[in-house]
Amino acid sequence: MNTEVLILGCGSSAGTPAIGCHCATCSSDDARNRRSRASSVVTVAGLSFLIDTGPDLRTQALREGLTKVDAVLYTHQHADHMNGIDDLRAFCYVNKAAMPVFGSDYTMADIHTRFHYTTLPPGPWWELPSLQTTAVHGAFCHRGVEITPIPVLHGRWPVYGYRIGNVAYLTDVSEIPEASFALLQGLDLLLLDCLREQPHHTHFGVAQSLAAAARIGARRTVLIHMTHELEYHALSQRMPAGVEVGYDGMRLVA
Repeated sequence: MNTEVLILGCGSSAGTPAIGCHCATCSSDDARNRRSRASSVVTVAGLSFLIDTGPDLRTQALREGLTKVDAVLYTHQHADHMNGIDDLRAFCYVNKAAMPVFGSDYTMADIHTRFHYTTLPPGPWWELPSLQTTAVHGAFCHRGVEITPIPVLHGRWPVYGYRIGNVAYLTDVSEIPEASFALLQGLDLLLLDCLREQPHHTHFGVAQSLAAAARIGARRTVLIHMTHELEYHALSQRMPAGVEVGYDGMRLVA
């Protein structure tokens, strides 16, 4: 069974171009250097799983013709991964059902605190998002599809990556615990955090991403969550076999 991945956004919290910047990446006319905030859709067995709801979700969905989302997997609650939550209203309206959303205890609690109105029963006109939150602590099934949260560290903060079948998505990661490497064996496709050239206290830099990719050994690794410091073509020329630079709108099949 094929698993399809659509990268809605592969940018960092500032996006690219960055406001007020005139560097080579921000000034580029190449669409692969235009990066909205990080999010992807994984489609398997006819179900579409949206990973995170960044502030660019509406624009991303219109750009890619995304009209169907069956569930949302949250990595963590930072603004660039959650603050497009109101745009789930459109998908609730299309489905005429509350949207199942999954994540850690802390992330689900944050939704109830900051976006409490999204957890109310749906109104007759679906004027608000209606979310059905579920905290997950290990592998679970949603409508027959098994999903495995991958615990990683974002600085000192524990966050989730996700594995669905032979595909894994790891964003905002500065360290992968040993126990999580065991959950990442036998991948055909890995989407992996790569913030900038140098390491960051809450993200992988290029060398760290490549080292993690080599250890995990996925058949294909695609780098995501990049700042404007990384220009698409210059970075691509440095990639070893099996590693690619992601871009908004990239479609992958595993």
